[in-house]
Amino acid sequence: MTETALDLFAGRVRDNWGALTSDLIADCSARLGELLLAPQTEAWLADLCCERPESRELYRDPVHGFVLLAHTEAEGRYRVPHDHGQSWVIYGVLQGEMEMSTYARIEEPGMGPCLVKRGSTLVRPGDVQVYLPGDIHDTLCVRGPAIQFRFTARDLRLETAMVRYADAGGVWVPSA
Repeated sequence: MTETALDLFAGRVRDNWGALTSDLIADCSARLGELLLAPQTEAWLADLCCERPESRELYRDPVHGFVLLAHTEAEGRYRVPHDHGQSWVIYGVLQGEMEMSTYARIEEPGMGPCLVKRGSTLVRPGDVQVYLPGDIHDTLCVRGPAIQFRFTARDLRLETAMVRYADAGGVWVPSA
């Protein structure tokens, strides 16, 4: 039986898995970039592109716990600034375009925490974008529907340290 690009991705990441280092991020980013080039004739990818599910788990490693999800975003879909707690994430765009902005959390004396936007990146098909623990970002689908892969070091549903932010009159503050 021939291995799919998804099988190869999971095996290569699993074989190189370890502590969070620059090398691990570079390797996982390269593997995700390769997966974005998978032939759409592979059944799993053909189904994904045809069905365009809002969210679908593609792989969960039973030993290391890393997870690969696919998300379909409608044009104009905005996800507010957030971090991933103690986890890290790599996004890869398969179709469409996503704008991803980054923020710094600032605490001025006498004021509560708020965000200052650092900048934004247009993530196009074949591009990957890395966010390390504590990095704050948002996402906006600027050309859709967009299909993106989200590779996380662990299941984010179990991540209790994640922070989402809310717009308080033009200032992003931690949501209650």
